[in-house]
Amino acid sequence: MALVELGMALTPGPNMVYLVSRSVSQGRTAGLVSLIGTAVGFLVYMTLANVGLAVVFVAVPWLYIGFKAAGAAYLAFLAWQALRQGGRGLFEPRSNLQRDSHWRLLRMGLITNLLNPKVAILYLALIPQFIDPARGHTTAQGFTLGAIQIAVGLTVNALIVLAAGSIAGLLKSRPAWAKWQRWTTGSLLGVVAIALAREVPARARV
Repeated sequence: MALVELGMALTPGPNMVYLVSRSVSQGRTAGLVSLIGTAVGFLVYMTLANVGLAVVFVAVPWLYIGFKAAGAAYLAFLAWQALRQGGRGLFEPRSNLQRDSHWRLLRMGLITNLLNPKVAILYLALIPQFIDPARGHTTAQGFTLGAIQIAVGLTVNALIVLAAGSIAGLLKSRPAWAKWQRWTTGSLLGVVAIALAREVPARARV
């Protein structure tokens, strides 16, 4: 579970885009406050998934399929934004972002995570695969695996937040590196979007 989450955390997605944008434009403190908001979002997902949200997706298959399709489309859009002519890289500052209060940053981090299709798929499709009913206490297993996911995800994102400003400065002084980073980010997002799109027809399983 830790290895799966590490791979997902290192793959650019809505959370990373938001956290890096805030860290570069408003400083590390803003990025860390936003990270707390995403942590709350993880807790919400973990709780809902373990008290039966997955059952809803099993009972209403089109809702689950639609959610995955929307997630794949969103990641494809992010990939296009990075790869298109004049696109912007992950660590390039968004000068049009206003300076927000800590409360607003926390709230926006929470909302970004709750609307993050990658997190929803993680809790509703991937984590259940690691639960073994033969071991008993499936709910406890779910919360334990969720805790592992949160610990790994927050650690990776905290390191990215702390390094975002330095990386942005380095890329600004080396335009060729910035272009390479943009193409790498866009390609990774595109690969993830394609992978999710291939899984769209699959129904949720409890």
